[in-house]
Amino acid sequence: MPTALVIQHAAVEGPGRFAEWLPSHGLELDVVHAYAGYPVPDVMEHDALIVMGGPMGAYDDVDVPWLAATKKLLADAVEAELPTLGICLGAQLLAVATGGKVERGAAGPELGLGEVTGDGSDRVLLSGPYVVVQWHYDTVTELPPDATLLASSALYPVQAFRVGEAAWGLQFHVEATPELVGKWARAEGREVEGIVEPIRHAEKSLALIGEAIARRFAYVVSR
Repeated sequence: MPTALVIQHAAVEGPGRFAEWLPSHGLELDVVHAYAGYPVPDVMEHDALIVMGGPMGAYDDVDVPWLAATKKLLADAVEAELPTLGICLGAQLLAVATGGKVERGAAGPELGLGEVTGDGSDRVLLSGPYVVVQWHYDTVTELPPDATLLASSALYPVQAFRVGEAAWGLQFHVEATPELVGKWARAEGREVEGIVEPIRHAEKSLALIGEAIARRFAYVVSR
């Protein structure tokens, strides 16, 4: 069975539902807990790369020493046309690694349940519109030179993009459960129920969207 290398940046921002969905569709996960001191590999020896979210910024290489290695892996994966998926911070790292730009979001944080709309140009992984889980303060403000914009929200235009043929960045969290979002809210001292309750009510549709993306990504890897 093919295997994806997963880079995890924080204890509470792991693969989430991907840990169930991707293996069920034929893609095993090899998770590197970089936040706990486990080294990010210098070279890719896996069939795919998945980079998760985290509270740090895409340029915080001095304070977060594994970010530079992660961005190198992302750039190498894109060049090799290796199936790649970046979630939230992972999408921002993908953008920076391939020539894009990330900044603090001028409209403020985008947190909780929200809608993104797609133009239908990506028929492999994404369509839309989607109701999704958002949790980010930074945003991609300049796409890489050869990237294709795939989805936007009312607050931020770059919600999903593709670089090359097989690398996708998603600013939103398709892997998140209500319980995970509750942990993120509590960690920031936010009122939990007002954020989590709408996500709980939408959980079935969120899971359908997330598993569809996981299934399609696993299929891309299997090809």
